[in-house]
Amino acid sequence: MTTTRELAQFSQRTTYDDLSDAVRDALKRRVLDTVGVAVAATDAGPPRTVLETVRDLESGGACTLWGRDAAASPVGATMHNTALIRSLEYADSYLAPGETVHPSDNLAAAVACGEYADRSGAELLAGLAVADEIQGELAWNAPVRSKGFDYVTHTVVSAAAGAATLLDLDLEATRNAIAIAGTGHNALRVARTGEINEWKAVASANAARNAVYAAFLAKHGTAGPRNVFEGQHGWQEVISGPFEVDLTPGERVHDVATGRYAAATYAQSAVEGVIELAKTEDLDPESISGVTLETFAGAKRALGGGEGNRYEVETRAQADHSLPYVLAAALLDRELSPAQYASERLRRADVQELLRIVDVREDPDLTERFEAGELPAVIDVVMDDGTTYRVEKSAFRGHPRDPMGWDDLEAKFDAVTAGRLEDDRRDEIVETVRGLEEYDVSELTALLR
Repeated sequence: MTTTRELAQFSQRTTYDDLSDAVRDALKRRVLDTVGVAVAATDAGPPRTVLETVRDLESGGACTLWGRDAAASPVGATMHNTALIRSLEYADSYLAPGETVHPSDNLAAAVACGEYADRSGAELLAGLAVADEIQGELAWNAPVRSKGFDYVTHTVVSAAAGAATLLDLDLEATRNAIAIAGTGHNALRVARTGEINEWKAVASANAARNAVYAAFLAKHGTAGPRNVFEGQHGWQEVISGPFEVDLTPGERVHDVATGRYAAATYAQSAVEGVIELAKTEDLDPESISGVTLETFAGAKRALGGGEGNRYEVETRAQADHSLPYVLAAALLDRELSPAQYASERLRRADVQELLRIVDVREDPDLTERFEAGELPAVIDVVMDDGTTYRVEKSAFRGHPRDPMGWDDLEAKFDAVTAGRLEDDRRDEIVETVRGLEEYDVSELTALLR
C-alpha cells in the first residue's frame, strides 16, 4: 500500500542528475507546449476573473503573472497562471484507463515556487519530473472519477510534491505538504457533469493554488496528517481504494498526450478524423444528413451525453466538452482552434443545426482498445444522396503512439501565440525552454511577463 512517506521520499531524492536525456527533452517539450497555450489564453474569461480576484486580494509579490505587467505571491501567481493553462482545453493529458489528468496543471506551481526560491532551470525540471510522475502514477493506479471525485484531486497532491521539491523542503516538511494538500482539497466530479460552466477551467488552478499554500504552510512548520494515504479514513479508504505506485525519475512523461486541437482530449482522434475526411472528400456541410461517432465509454460519458446534455451549447465551456459541437465545427471549418469557440461562432445557425444530427454511440470494443492504450474513433458521415464516408482512427498526432516532436510543438507554439508575442520574444522563449538547464527560472518568467 502506498504511503505518504513514500511520495515524500521520492520527492526528496529525485534530482536533475537522475533524469535521462529523453526525460529532460520530453519535460522541456511539455514546458513549451504549456507556456504557449497559456499565452494564447490571456484574453479568456476565466483568467480575467482570476486576475481581478488576485489583484483584489494582493498588491505585488515575487512571482510573475504571465502575460501581465504584474506580480503576485506564489499562491496568487499559481492560481492565475494555471487558469491560463487550462482555459482553452489545448494542453496535455495522461490517458489512463480510469482517469484523465493534465500534467500541464503542475507547471505554474513549480515555476512560481522556483521563481520565489531563485531556482535554476535544472531544478525546475527535477520538480516537474516529481510532480508529473506522481500525478501519472495516481491516474493509472488510483483513479477517482468513478467514486465521484474530480481529477484535480490528483493534481493537488502532485503539485504539492513538486512545490515542496522547488522550495527544498526537508523530508518531514514535504510529507506535511503532501498530507495537508491530500487531506483538505478533494474536489467533486460535479464540476464536469450536467450544465458545465467556467469552474471546469478554474478547478485545476484552485487545486494548484491550494498545493502551493500547503507547501508554504509545511515550510513554516504546520503539520498535517502524515498518514493521509494509508491511515484510518484516509485517502485510500475513502477516495481511491488500496493502490501501489512505481515511481521512476520522470519516465511517466513519455505517456503524455499533446493536444493537437482546442478540445477535450477524448475528442482529439474524432476531430482529426473528420477534418481529414472533410478535406480529402471535399465534403459540403450543407449536404450532410447525419454523422455517427462510435467511441469508447469514457468519451461517451464525459463528452457525448452520459453526464449531461451535450446538444445545448451556448458557451465555450459547454462547447469544448461537447462531441456534437466539436465534430460539427470541425466539419464546417476544417479546423478546431480557439477561433471556433468565439461566441458569435458557436451560436451561428450552421453549427447549431449540424451538431443536432451528430449521434454519439459507445462501442464496447473501442472501450477495450482505449483501455489498451489507443484513443479510437469511428466516424460515418452520411450525405443527402445516401453516400456514406467512413474514417477510423486509433490515435491522433500528439498521442503517445504518435508523439509531437520539437518541430510540431514549435509550429503549434507559433500558431497559438501569433498576434500576442513579437517574433523575437517567441524565439527567445523557445530558445530558453530548449536550453532550460542553462537558465534560471526567473529568466524564463521574465519572458512571460
